Amino acid sequence: MISRHVSAVIPAPPEAVYDFLADVDNLTAWAAGLASGFTRDGDDLLAESPMGTVRVRFVPRNAFGVLDHDVTLPDGTVVNNPLRVLAHPDGAEVVFTVRQLSMTDDEFERDCAAVAADLESVRAVFGRPRSGTSIT
Repeated sequence: MISRHVSAVIPAPPEAVYDFLADVDNLTAWAAGLASGFTRDGDDLLAESPMGTVRVRFVPRNAFGVLDHDVTLPDGTVVNNPLRVLAHPDGAEVVFTVRQLSMTDDEFERDCAAVAADLESVRAVFGRPRSGTSIT
């Protein structure tokens, strides 16, 4: 399984970036692949995806900048998505780990590109022009 870290530096305090990302009501402003629309089901979110309805559960708010979330696919497969907000000399760095799992190479590249676009949306929310997203 291949993992790739997709990151973007956001010129804003890490606490502000974390608070924005941790508020699920903001998902539609930045997570196009996940949140074209969702409903709440207790602590979970139910979101429509091309595969059908997926269940999303984020870790509880914490002081470490961790926003990991599990996505349960319609077939019951659970995909863990590591997401972090880290302090950076220029503000905050948001790092999302994409794992290939059973995707083809082309699907994996599209998934990484979609995550990069989502992180650019976070940067735009904080009023900064696009300046590049790192994919390593």
